[in-house]
Amino acid sequence: MTDPETPSNDRLAGKVALVTGGGSGIGEAVARRLADDGAAVVVMDRDGDAAAAVAGDIPRSVAFAGDVSDPTASEMAVERAVSEFGALHIGANVAGVSGPIVPTQDYSIDDWRAVLSVNLDGVFFSLRAELRHMIGNEGGSIINMASIFSVVGRGSMPAYVASKHGVLGITRAAAIDSAKSRVRINCVGPSTVRTPLLETMQDEAGQAALAALNPTGRLAEPDEVASVVAWLASDESSFVNGAYYAVDGGFTAR
Repeated sequence: MTDPETPSNDRLAGKVALVTGGGSGIGEAVARRLADDGAAVVVMDRDGDAAAAVAGDIPRSVAFAGDVSDPTASEMAVERAVSEFGALHIGANVAGVSGPIVPTQDYSIDDWRAVLSVNLDGVFFSLRAELRHMIGNEGGSIINMASIFSVVGRGSMPAYVASKHGVLGITRAAAIDSAKSRVRINCVGPSTVRTPLLETMQDEAGQAALAALNPTGRLAEPDEVASVVAWLASDESSFVNGAYYAVDGGFTAR
């Protein structure tokens, strides 16, 4: 249900959005915010029940159960958006995993591949499928979920850091490729966000320690990230392309 305090307008009226990882956390917040701004939304998540729960609470929304690490699923999600709502104008590629916290020399190949398959392959597969529809049609805006670790490092998370650096790189490369095709591609880089996943991984003391690393002294909220995604999805950012927007409370300003 829409929070009555969440800003709502019609700047995305008539637009159709696909949100990966939309069943919880940042993805859920993005799906809800895009809907609040008037878009029809396809909520994609590998947890079909979670996707259905979010979609069932949003007007003009459908769920799609699929894993972004499967290129066929990404293509089918775009096809679902087009068959259900007639077009696709917005891609929000949010799905991601963190992986284990293990020093590089001890990081397993299986864990490396598991993280890269979702965080980097998944963005590429989604981005490619979205572009193939948008180019030559009405154009659109694609927003990839990067991270503060797209621009700085962190020990014991080699796969996550590598994948998020890759998200920034593919965003910039694809933005150049599509610049004359009426498709804009940007990415958003949050710091640590208070999500259900974080709350299962960190107790209150752990969350407080993470918050203390930020100049603001607190964690980000999913809605704060979703607001930037919604702006990038709208025509208000019409000359923004190939950009990285930090939503990090000043973490990377130091």
